[in-house]
Amino acid sequence: MTIIQLEYLLAVANCGSFSLAAQQSFVTQPSLSMQIKALEEELGVILLDRTKKPVIPTEAGEVVIRNAREALKSYNYVRESVNELKGEIAGTLRLGVIPTVGPYLLHRFIPAFIRRYPKIELDIYEMETAPIAEALQKDALDAALVASGTTPDGIMEYELFSDRFHLYVSPSSDLYERANVRVEDIDMKQLILLSQGHCLRDQVLELCQAHRAVHSKYNFECGTMETLMRIVDCTNCVTVLPEMATAFVPDERRRQIKTLAKGAMSRKIALAVRRTYVKHSIISALRDAVLECNRAGA
Repeated sequence: MTIIQLEYLLAVANCGSFSLAAQQSFVTQPSLSMQIKALEEELGVILLDRTKKPVIPTEAGEVVIRNAREALKSYNYVRESVNELKGEIAGTLRLGVIPTVGPYLLHRFIPAFIRRYPKIELDIYEMETAPIAEALQKDALDAALVASGTTPDGIMEYELFSDRFHLYVSPSSDLYERANVRVEDIDMKQLILLSQGHCLRDQVLELCQAHRAVHSKYNFECGTMETLMRIVDCTNCVTVLPEMATAFVPDERRRQIKTLAKGAMSRKIALAVRRTYVKHSIISALRDAVLECNRAGA
């Protein structure tokens, strides 16, 4: 039994597919399948039910996978402890990031982070909140940048900074000449939001709680803030932007950004990790890098 066999087994359990697990593990599917088959032969049991789509663990597989997670945690802890003794911050960090944070934050701290910690290998995945939470729980991710309060039990959040909400309006909107807008002044029939699955959508709906049942006249699925802004630009609609996104609005459209009146909601950006995560020095380095870039306003 080897560490690589356990890692491949967990990869298939997480992905539900040999081909996807091979892609994520950067090996060929035959190589991955051969290693898992060798593990099954050594243990004398079938670990994965290959007749199911997606592939699922057998009863014996569930037992082995549960213990494999603990074994890999201990293995990583040994390496982390040795690195700390040597005064090194090194290793691989699989980082998830939600789509309403990634485009506005990653480029601000990653270049300096990589220069400062050349022995850390960053694997970054842009994902919605629910898949991020699942990946953290299944040990498919090490950490994630999320909106605070959106992850389940078993995940620990380190709050980083607040991100205030602003209104983005059409030049033809009645609100265009206003400097500040109260939530109750927004025509909810004109409000367009990200599609379901984005936690920002839920937070905006909470902000407009009294109007949950009111639907926009535009019914479409939208995955990016940029698409929402383009729709607003050519219609009479409005949308809500997180403050970090407002820095990327061109100068000629900055008058379309309106401050929401005092008391309006903001979100807190947090670094989420599993409570059993052992690469503490890497997490601390990442947290410090994000806080530093936010303080600098870079």
